[in-house]
Amino acid sequence: MLKTIRIAAMGIALVWLNAPAPAQAAETAACPATLNHVFARLQDETPQSLCQYSGKVVLVVNTASYCTFTPQYKGLEALYARYRERGLVVLGFPSNDFAQETGDNRQIADFCENTYGVKFPMFTKSSVRGPQANPLFRQLAQATGRQPLWNFHKYLIARDGSVVTSYTSLTGPDSSTLTKDIEKQLAGK
Repeated sequence: MLKTIRIAAMGIALVWLNAPAPAQAAETAACPATLNHVFARLQDETPQSLCQYSGKVVLVVNTASYCTFTPQYKGLEALYARYRERGLVVLGFPSNDFAQETGDNRQIADFCENTYGVKFPMFTKSSVRGPQANPLFRQLAQATGRQPLWNFHKYLIARDGSVVTSYTSLTGPDSSTLTKDIEKQLAGK
């Protein structure tokens, strides 16, 4: 009988060890489908769950280092710094879909940090349009009916994970339309 109890106890322990940690399970359960993705961080290619941004207002942007709109990095960083404490996060996704991001991940990370002082989260280079688009951008395009037409296309995601809207590259980070929409989402309205 003691042997059976040990086996049962060991079985429970094994089941517990194979189950997700309580915090991880709660995070996954609370994570909206829009953010339920893992991407490698640009700087060191460490996998990052976007679920860590659940409950925040998220601005997703496809970026490139050699584009007319590349100076938007400065405005995106300013936007992030201005609203970060209130719950905004900017997520950058470098892409060579428009032949303007030729560097590798290390070169892109160095460029962003050294040229524009980018501190907002950036992820490794990926495709953002068409059938080869990364899963987040496929989801965002489906939700808004708009895939990026060029670099620095933006998608705004509400705290609950619902996609609010998208903005073309012509809508800069300092646009009153964009900032009003962000402030509205941060206020929970």
